[in-house]
Formats: sequence, C-alpha cells, structure tokens
Amino acid sequence: MDVPSYTPLDTPIPAGEVVIERASTAQDLGPKLNRTAADVVRFLMHQGEMVTATQSLSDDMIELFAAELGADIRLVDPGEEQELELQKLLEVGTADLFDGDDSGAPGRPPVVTVMGHVDHGKTLLLDRIRSANVVAGEAGGITQHIGAYQVERDGKRITFIDTPGHEAFTAMRARGADATDIVVLVVAADDGVMPQTIEAINHAKAAEVPIVVAVNKIDRDNADVQKTMAGVAEHGLVPEVWGGDTIFCEVSALHETGLEDLLDQVLLLAEVEDLQAPEEGRAGGVVLEAHLDIGRGPVATVLVQRGMLEAGDPVVAGAAWGRVRALLDDRGDVLHQAGPSTPVQVLGLSEVAEAGDPFVVAPNEKVAGRVASAREHWQRQSSLGRDAHALSGGARLEDIFTRISRGEAATLNLIVKADANGSLEAVTGSVRKLEADEVRIGFVHRGVGGITESDVGLAAAANATIIGFNVRPDRKARETAEAENVEIRTYEIIYKLLEDMESARAGMLAPEIEEVVTGEAEVREIFRVPRVGAVAGCYVQNGEIRRGSRVRFLRDGAVIWKGAVSSLKRFKEDVRTVSSGYECGVGLSDFQDLRSGDVIETYEEREIARTSEG
Repeated sequence: MDVPSYTPLDTPIPAGEVVIERASTAQDLGPKLNRTAADVVRFLMHQGEMVTATQSLSDDMIELFAAELGADIRLVDPGEEQELELQKLLEVGTADLFDGDDSGAPGRPPVVTVMGHVDHGKTLLLDRIRSANVVAGEAGGITQHIGAYQVERDGKRITFIDTPGHEAFTAMRARGADATDIVVLVVAADDGVMPQTIEAINHAKAAEVPIVVAVNKIDRDNADVQKTMAGVAEHGLVPEVWGGDTIFCEVSALHETGLEDLLDQVLLLAEVEDLQAPEEGRAGGVVLEAHLDIGRGPVATVLVQRGMLEAGDPVVAGAAWGRVRALLDDRGDVLHQAGPSTPVQVLGLSEVAEAGDPFVVAPNEKVAGRVASAREHWQRQSSLGRDAHALSGGARLEDIFTRISRGEAATLNLIVKADANGSLEAVTGSVRKLEADEVRIGFVHRGVGGITESDVGLAAAANATIIGFNVRPDRKARETAEAENVEIRTYEIIYKLLEDMESARAGMLAPEIEEVVTGEAEVREIFRVPRVGAVAGCYVQNGEIRRGSRVRFLRDGAVIWKGAVSSLKRFKEDVRTVSSGYECGVGLSDFQDLRSGDVIETYEEREIARTSEG
C-alpha cells in the first residue's frame, strides 16, 4: 500500500528558534512544532524511515522534519537545560567555582601540560623529570593511568599533565590545555613540526596560555635545532633569541640534558603569571582520567583547581558520585587532603567518571546522589537517539565490502572496549568520522575494561564486531567467541585500527597477523632477587609458558606491557617450558611493576591471508 505524502498543516510553526532534545520521540517532537505525532510518523514513513510514535528519533530524522516545515531548531543533549537547576542544588554555579576572582588568594603551583606529536619523546621526557624526583629505592616510571604528578625544583612544586600525542586524542589535549597554566611543546629536533604539533599549538593558543618549546632529541646525529626552531616560528612561536617572546629549551630526554633549565624556565614563567587559588571552601576541579580497577573499583584522576579536597568529602563528577574513600598521589601514597593544582586519584565513586567532567564537593551525600542520578538519566536519554539504529540490519567488519558491492547500505555494529575513558572517547570519535552514505556505524555497547564473555554474547546477538583498544579478551571470552563466530579485533595503536576500518570498507583487507595465545599464567607471589630484580611466582592456568615467548602483561584485562619471557624456572632449575597446572618462576625482559593477580599471556604470530569475498 502506498504511503500518503505528507502535506504540511495550516497551523503555523512556532516563531524563532525551537530547542529540541536529542532522542526525542514523535510524541515529543510534534507538539513542539505545532504538529501531531501522527504527522511526524507519516512524514518519516514517506522518507523510508519506519518509526513508531514512541521510538527515539535520530538527529537526522528530527532535522529532516524541521526542514520540511521550515522550522528553526537547535538540538541539545537531554538534560542540558536542567543542568542549571542541578548547579543550584549543589549551591554553586560553574562560573563561581571555576572563574571566580582569585586576587588575594595564596599562590599555587603551576599546572603544566606536555603536548607534542607522537614519538617525539613526551613520555620519556616526563619519565626522566619524574625519576629525578623519585626517592632512592622507589620504582621509576610513570604510574599506570594517573598521567599527572608533581615534582619539586628548588623547593617549589610543579604539576605535570601528560596528554596523548595522536590526532584522535584532540579532545583530551583540548581538556589538558583548558586545565593548564603553561604548555610545554615537545618537538623532536630530527623530525621537526608535524600535524599533531600544529594541533597542540592551536590548542595552547586557544587556551591563551604561555608556551615553552622543548626541542628534544638534540643528541641525534641528524638533529637540526635551527631548522626545527624555524619550523615552529612559522606558526607564530618566535624564539626569544630571534627577538620573539617564546622560550626555547634544547633537551635530550634520553641523556637527561637540559631538564633542569626547562624546569627553571617553567618556574620563571609561573612567577610572571602570579598564579593564585583559594585553599578554603568546598573543592572543585576537573577529572583528567578515569578507569575501573577490579580491586579498588572506579578510580578517577582529578586535578583540584580550588578549595581543599579531603578524604570523606561527598563529591559529584558528572553522573558519578560518592564519598571520597581515599586520596592517592602518583606514587600510590595515601593523602589526607589535596589543595589547588594537586593531581590525585580518588577512590569511592559509584561508577567510572567521564574524562573532562568537572567535579565538585557537594553540601552532603543526599544532594550528591540526587544530582548524579539526574545527570545519569539525561545522559541515558541522550545516548538512545545516537544509537537508535545500532541493532537493526547490522553487518560485521569483514562483511562490509560485500554488502556495499551489492549496492546495499550497511550498518556496522561495534562493541568497543578500552583501557580508560579517555581512550574510549578517542576511539569512538575517530570511528564515527569513518561513517559514509553506504556505511553507518552503530555502537551496541561501549565500556572500560577487558573483553568479557558477556560482551561476546551481546556481539553474537547483535551481529557485532568487538573492538578492543589496549585491552584483551579473557580465556572464556575467546572460547565463546570461537564457538559463536564472533570477530574480536584488538589494537594498541589507533592508526592500525583506523586503517583496518578503511580497508574493510574499500574491500582491501591486508593479510592479517593472527595472534595465537599459547599460554596464560596468573601471578601469585612476587620475589625480589639480587642483581635480577622482580621475579613472578606464577601458576600456569592454560596452555604452556615457554622461555623466550612473546608476552603481554595484563592487569584487569588491560595491556600494560609487552615484551618477552627472559627466564623460566621450576623450583631452582632453568626449564624451557612449563605446562598447565604447574607453578613456575617467570622473569620478564625489562618489566618490574609486578602485582599479585596480574596475568601473563604468551602468544605467537601467524600470517593469514584475508579476503573480503563473502
């Protein structure tokens, strides 16, 4: 039966801009534009969209109906307008909390964000700076997941924030710039200005904060400091030695050259900026990162910007809330309180907070719970519209080209799991950009943590592909995926993830390197051996562990290190292999941060020719 064409009614549309919430139903949308739900359903059916009056509509559907009427609309996330009421409930406005007058307040440490292109040495530079401030006997290296810490120079503290270098993490870098006082831009002397370098410069300029350029890798044979400085100067950062106002420091993170001068320049800039923040009153700040720790529950890394955060405070961070159970610094030491410019890990929240969410200490737990519950409701409503069609007509990644070649539009259903919320957001944002007319992308589920058996079950029901970023499936998940024919793809480099997505769409799947897990062992005890370091006392749970095997080190399902098994012992004897059901001592090539409950996963690689023919 032909669907009758939609004929606009004589009832005039509302004058001016109409605010429409995303994921509105036809019952919600019609009255706001002086139409009935039936009018909306009839029009969308004529456009080939089979919807009901109570079904959440996508942004495209809402905009299409508004365009047909000639209505001027503005789409907002559900709860956006209600957020002002929630701020009143917290007895503090965002402007009062973060943009108040700090004149006369005590001085505070500068917050420094380190930015730069991937592989230009940011992480090593931060590691070297931190290692120089680590007390004797403490393990070096930046603590997993916190990504922010304080160091001291001449009795003065400096707070450093690390931000990932790849362009997909632009949003995270933007948050870092918004939370920062000074940006240290790392540029490799042997590589020069790269696309992500330019993005970092733009973020820092948008935040209107001073920039210190650290020209790294000056020890390389092909390093050209003058050429690198000229490349940076082309983007408006002219060196002081050339008559400009940008400080340049020549450093080598590998050889720890120029690091003291870099810290001195940061402190000099901080004095000029005259940074202040009140230490009294309820604390507020921003969530830098958050993840789920099986042993400790939701853990959020926050930067306190105002007030004094103390253990026992009721806090709200987006839709997460709770009473602060413990405050930890980047070395894992317990703190009783944290003042302005201090990064700390907060334990005790109800769920994993979103990176970039503001946090504030609430008047009491009751208010904190009410605010968080209201935000969770509106966020859930918002997600309904974005993923309304995720479960219908889905295709797996390997089937996409076949569907396109038949002239069919396909929806690629994905389940995305990542090691932390920031990574999850970056991967999701990057994949969304790959949408085209012939391929729509639906996210069946997104979450933080390892890939579980329940994820595989959901993927089987929704005909979805599971994408893991810096996380791995456990043994039960792998076995279920094989039985259910569910495709699991794991990545540790986001470039490779995006390349595979593009290749699948174009029907040019490259030969795939399949990783076959050969053994799994759980760490039961940690032994310290003189001149050797940490040795893991393990129980082999599956397969066999071989000396020299490639190995992933997993903590709570997330990959925290890759390398090789350097030594393998049964009792005191060196052995080549240890089979399932036996205990052994495992030494890893250059990894010492071992904990009871961690999983050692050995694997080998095999090349498999891929084809997109269905």
